[in-house]
Amino acid sequence: MTNTFQLSCESTVDMPFDYVSSRNMEVLFYSYMVDGHEYADDMGRDPAALARFYDFVDKGKLPSTSQINEFSYYDFFDTLLQKGDVLHLAFGTGMTPSYHNACGAAEKLREKYPNRKITVVDTLCSSSGYGLIVDTAADMRDAGAGMDEIASWVISQSKNVHHQFFSTDMTMFKRSGRVSGVTAAVASILGICPIMHLDITGHIVAYDKVRGKKNAIKKTVDEMEKYASGGSQYSGKCFISHSNCIEEAIKTRDMIAQRFPNITDMRIYDIGTIIASHCGKGTVAVYFFGCQRI
Repeated sequence: MTNTFQLSCESTVDMPFDYVSSRNMEVLFYSYMVDGHEYADDMGRDPAALARFYDFVDKGKLPSTSQINEFSYYDFFDTLLQKGDVLHLAFGTGMTPSYHNACGAAEKLREKYPNRKITVVDTLCSSSGYGLIVDTAADMRDAGAGMDEIASWVISQSKNVHHQFFSTDMTMFKRSGRVSGVTAAVASILGICPIMHLDITGHIVAYDKVRGKKNAIKKTVDEMEKYASGGSQYSGKCFISHSNCIEEAIKTRDMIAQRFPNITDMRIYDIGTIIASHCGKGTVAVYFFGCQRI
């Protein structure tokens, strides 16, 4: 079966652009601001882009981000609709209201292209968890699934994509006001790592804390075993992302590989600049399919 629709997403899937492009998916890019200058959420197109971002962070410059406006969605969708129908999988509303702007643009374009179909789906996912569901949607498309079937699957399964993560550096959480300066200082001195996940609405919930990176990794893997489909027999995809802490990401991968011997597709990705603008350095996240999030 040949599919004629365009599958699209946003740069916050936190997978390399070369990979996303090779899977025949179109991308709309977010951007961040520092000192009045705008920088694209690069997705690895420029090897120096991520290092430049962390240099800003090291210098105490707090990047600011904003939603994608309706005009940007309109132009993006307009180009795609000239080629065929469009299924756009959007960055989760728990992280940004951009989805509503996408819906507004799509509604206007339905009038311009009455013979085309455009569907926008709120994935309720973030970072490489968003990437996980988009990548699986591309698998379905390549296997012959239609646009409506994929959209229905994403709606039904997005709440089953778990985002389990921890942070070893509270600097950005303090700068962005997510924790107090005193709390961040105590956490830093004692080596406390908050344990977090995305809830069913796509919002971040900090629900536990442990002392030290080793315990944070173990707690994350324990939680994966608790919630993954089939427990330790889980055999689905597992994505891991990190913000400038590859050693911890590798240690997490190795522990998962030992605990879940049936996983055959496990990947490590960089957290992109938009998500990292809010979590800073030292965050490791694990994404997998499981029971419905709470």
